[in-house]
Amino acid sequence: MKIVVHCVYFPPEVGGLESHVHYLCRGLVRRGHQVTVVTSLSRPGLPAHENMDGIRVYRTPLPARNHWGWFVHAAGSTPRTRAVVRDADVVHAQAFPSILPCSLALAGSGTPLVTTLHTSHFLRLAANPLVAPALGKLIGLSDYNFSASKEIADVGEALGPSITVEALVNGVDTEIFRPVPGTHPRRERRWRLVVPRRLFPKNGVEFFVRAMPAIVAGADVDVIVVGDGPERETLESLARELGMADRIEFLGARPHSDMPGLLCSADLAIFPSLMEATSVAALECMASGLPVAASAVGGLPQIVDDAVGGLFPPGDPGGLAAKVLELLSDGGLDGRGAAGRKRVVAHWSNERLVDRHLEVYAGLGAG
Repeated sequence: MKIVVHCVYFPPEVGGLESHVHYLCRGLVRRGHQVTVVTSLSRPGLPAHENMDGIRVYRTPLPARNHWGWFVHAAGSTPRTRAVVRDADVVHAQAFPSILPCSLALAGSGTPLVTTLHTSHFLRLAANPLVAPALGKLIGLSDYNFSASKEIADVGEALGPSITVEALVNGVDTEIFRPVPGTHPRRERRWRLVVPRRLFPKNGVEFFVRAMPAIVAGADVDVIVVGDGPERETLESLARELGMADRIEFLGARPHSDMPGLLCSADLAIFPSLMEATSVAALECMASGLPVAASAVGGLPQIVDDAVGGLFPPGDPGGLAAKVLELLSDGGLDGRGAAGRKRVVAHWSNERLVDRHLEVYAGLGAG
């Protein structure tokens, strides 16, 4: 089967959407399918064309990292998309900005278009009454819709009476993300927390930093924050103000290949999100045998419960601290970590993700 995927961002960009698309495309290639990705020249020095893990990748200019930039990229990428879809069996738009160039490129061809709705950006736009009607018409151009969480599926279906959306939890590579020796040095007899989050407001890392004095008052912990973003300087300053600078280490963005060892250097992963689809990073932590404490928001309650960690109210440092201290004190971390890995392997492995996509592609007549 010849499959074309359009997405604004793709590795080496780091993020849940980027990881999801890479996992899916790599899995499809391993099944013997030909996969071509059209994405953006999102940073200087990236090649306009390359082969990555057997995936043909084409990149076109991205003028800005915002809604305007995404739609300009979408328009500018249409000629390249049209060139690569000529003999495609199916085309997959990964997120709503990719629908328009795919639809324009496919005009009159009869080739099916599949869309996956991702991210809090979609939720924010769908809540805008001036934008929602156009967003509904855009999604209506697709022959089949997935979403990264039930929340996104419900919002998407509310945009039009003929729109149906299948909520499909993201998958992870459970061979890469598995229990391995930790790679980040740690002190003996001190708990280690990991916060694998890009430092953007929606990820709520500020509320974790504000929770740290209460956590430290009840347990001897240190923290590694893995990820970068515009809030880093502010968060580092806040940690100093709260007297937590010696407890919280900001590691910045790390290559994806470093993540298994970094995750397994910790005892508990924290996801203090204010908005979330179904976090690929949380699934990676669970696959690594790490218990997860997460905000009860978006798609996180679909994957996290008391059996694998626990939930706390979003934006509530006190509730976050209480949940962390509860998990550290009850002696059940190892059991929760093992249960989390078992759950991911059973339900959210990349192999299952690939299986479902191929079922849908075939059902639309592809291949």
